Amino acid sequence: MIRRAARPTVAAALLAVLAGLLLAVAGPARATGYRYWSFWDRAGTRWTYATQGPSTAVPSDGDVQGFRFAVSEDSSDASRPRGTASFAAICAHTPAQAGRKRVALVIDFGTAADAPSGEKPPAGRDACAVVDRDATTAEALAAVAKPLRYGTNALLCAISGYPQAGCGEAVTGARKPASAEKKHDGGPSVGLWAGAAAVLALAAAAAWQARRRRHA
Repeated sequence: MIRRAARPTVAAALLAVLAGLLLAVAGPARATGYRYWSFWDRAGTRWTYATQGPSTAVPSDGDVQGFRFAVSEDSSDASRPRGTASFAAICAHTPAQAGRKRVALVIDFGTAADAPSGEKPPAGRDACAVVDRDATTAEALAAVAKPLRYGTNALLCAISGYPQAGCGEAVTGARKPASAEKKHDGGPSVGLWAGAAAVLALAAAAAWQARRRRHA
C-alpha cells in the first residue's frame, strides 16, 4: 500500500506564522547607518540640524554652532552635540575685534561605540573662532580645529585629524533611532502580542477540531 504524504494541518501552519512573528521581535531593530560629522545650529539651548553645509553657511557674530561625529541613518536620528555652554561662556576670554566676528563652536568627537575600528575619539571641546565678517563656518572651524579633511561635494570628513580615514561610510548593524526604541520601550508592541495570542487560539481550536474528527 502506498501511503500519502501527510498534509500539513491548519494548526501547524498557524504555528509557523506565530514563529515568524516571534522571530521578527526576538532582537533589537538593526539597520544601515553612516559614520560622519553632522553640523548643527543652536538657538538658546536647542540644537537644530543645519540646513546648509559648513562650507556655505555664514554665521553671524555671537552664533553658536556645533559638530558631532556619530553613526546615524539620516538627519532625523542624528546625534546632537553634547555641549551646552553658551556663547558668553565659550567666548568669555576672547575679546571682540573691530571688523571681525566671533563664532562659538562646540566640537563633539562622539563615543567609542561610533569610532572607526582602531581609533579613539578625542575629548570634546569648545572653541571661540575670530574670523572675517563674511567668513563661512568652515573657515571658522579651520581657525580653531585644524587639520580638517574634506571629501567629495565638500563633505566634512575629519576635524582635528579625527577620524584618520573614512568619510561618510556605510555601517551595517547600526542602531535604530532612539525615538523608535522609545516607542517600542524595549519590546514588541501590544498589538503584535495580541496578534500572536490570536494565532495561538486559532491553532488550539484547529487541533481540537482535528481530534474530534479522528474520534467521530
